[in-house]
Amino acid sequence: MPIPIIVIGSSNTDMVIKTSRLPVPGETIIGGTFLMNPGGKGANQAVAAARLGGQVTFVTNVGNDIFGQQAIRGFQQEGIDTRFVFQNDDHPTGVALITVDAQGENVITVAPGANAYLQPSDIDPMLDQIDPTSLVLTQLEIPMTTVAYITQQVAKRGGRVILNPAPAQSLPDRLLPSLYLISPNETEAKQLTGITVTDDASAHLAATQLHERGVQNVIITLGAKGAFLSEPGQSQVIAIQPVKAVDTTAAGDCFNGALTVALAEGKSLADAVAFACRAAGISVTRLGAQASMPKRTEL
Repeated sequence: MPIPIIVIGSSNTDMVIKTSRLPVPGETIIGGTFLMNPGGKGANQAVAAARLGGQVTFVTNVGNDIFGQQAIRGFQQEGIDTRFVFQNDDHPTGVALITVDAQGENVITVAPGANAYLQPSDIDPMLDQIDPTSLVLTQLEIPMTTVAYITQQVAKRGGRVILNPAPAQSLPDRLLPSLYLISPNETEAKQLTGITVTDDASAHLAATQLHERGVQNVIITLGAKGAFLSEPGQSQVIAIQPVKAVDTTAAGDCFNGALTVALAEGKSLADAVAFACRAAGISVTRLGAQASMPKRTEL
């Protein structure tokens, strides 16, 4: 029986414009397709996990507005437990403005809205769901004080915390020993360690530093090159199937949701990373965030 998954994080509405190239500062570009999709790193990861067969509970804070209401309906349609999705009367649902170029690269600007007000006290109602088998996945689009509280409380109860440290920012050292796994990309790894990840050797150096600061397991995602997995005493690069990328938005979210599902099913870390690479490889062939998340049958 798979272990239930708890995802704690952000929920946004994404407004996406497809362009031939990304504008430079001060420049206006006439784009093409416009899409409005549900997004937010927490919500993307919850949906990715649910579509791949995970039993998912989502904890988030949306506005008491049309975007928030649409988000909750969407989560319920995906089979996600929404008992701990809070609606904030004082702040709107978060919004992300996304520009995607012809190569699938993107630039993203986020107005956090209600996400910035997900407080430690909002986490308390779901703590009785945590036991030593629990898998909790979180990110950094909610307040750092809340992330620190999550890791502390879950670790105290013997559960496993997976932190996707995105968007890139520094982490307090006291937080790291509470982590079962951290999954930065190359940019986030540099922010955390000061080491520029360009090859296997530099990825190993960055991972080693994170181990020394208390993190049990490290995965550095490498885009089209796959992912570098570092466990105590061993490390390896796990390749990703080459694909034609259309939109890389939320590829990392897909990876983390898929990784957590595989771990919930009892797979080894190496097998879980390979599973996550397959899922992320499918997601980049489609436009959108949650819209791009594959179903289990597609893998």
